[in-house]
Amino acid sequence: MRPSILIPVAVILLLLVSSLYRIEESHVGIRFQLGRVVETDIQPGLHFKLPLVQNVMSFDRRVLSLDSQPERYLTFEKKDVNVDFFVKWRIADVQRFYTATGGIEAQALQRLRPIITEVIRNEIAQRTLQAVVAGERRDLAQRFVDVGNMRVRDLGIEVVDVRIKRIDLPEDSEVIGSVFQRMRAERLRVANELRAEGQEISETIRSDADRQRQVLLAEAQRDGQRMRGEGDALAADIFAQAFSADAEFYAFHRSLQAYRETFANGDSVLVLDRDAEFLRFFEQQVRPR
Repeated sequence: MRPSILIPVAVILLLLVSSLYRIEESHVGIRFQLGRVVETDIQPGLHFKLPLVQNVMSFDRRVLSLDSQPERYLTFEKKDVNVDFFVKWRIADVQRFYTATGGIEAQALQRLRPIITEVIRNEIAQRTLQAVVAGERRDLAQRFVDVGNMRVRDLGIEVVDVRIKRIDLPEDSEVIGSVFQRMRAERLRVANELRAEGQEISETIRSDADRQRQVLLAEAQRDGQRMRGEGDALAADIFAQAFSADAEFYAFHRSLQAYRETFANGDSVLVLDRDAEFLRFFEQQVRPR
């Protein structure tokens, strides 16, 4: 092939190659002609463009992340909290995104961060510390998303999610001391309630035990008195029968009991007349029957 033919063929091949472009699967494209947008939302695949006068840019249409540093905010009671959050976002309108940020992701993040920070600041400022820390996180996060989307519409961005990773109390804030004091007071109140309940139960058990003790003692004394009375009655009956059977033997037996009780300790001394009735059995000689 002659050189005169090779040059035109090479130029045609070069123009053909430069007129083809490909959009990646996870991207979306926008085509310019002499700096003016002529086509947007170009889908993934192989496409044609006019060489030399048209150029193409592609943008990632996947969900991207913005991870921010913890920021300090004020609650409704003017108490400080440190909030650590992250944002999930994506490009919703390619032309607006290019116009607002020049198609530079870092520029988009630089403009998105203060907007979301301001949204979070305004929402937390309308809520108490308890509502922010212990409230419904899902409702609060949805509120961040709804308000954030209204604020970033001109950027061609859609806020998919805003999540709070953690909420801390600043170490130099008086809130920590007040929170600890409130927790201490709450624990003290619970302890006092439990102590009072325990004291009440203890008094109930003690009074019931005292009542049962008194009942048992009364019943024991009653039974003892009854048994003692029955024993005394039986003894009296036996003594009466013995006395009626042999009055002399009964008198002798009673005297022996008196002697035993009188001289029980071995040191007793009695000074009596020898004719005293108490000593009459010492002189009498009992005749065998």
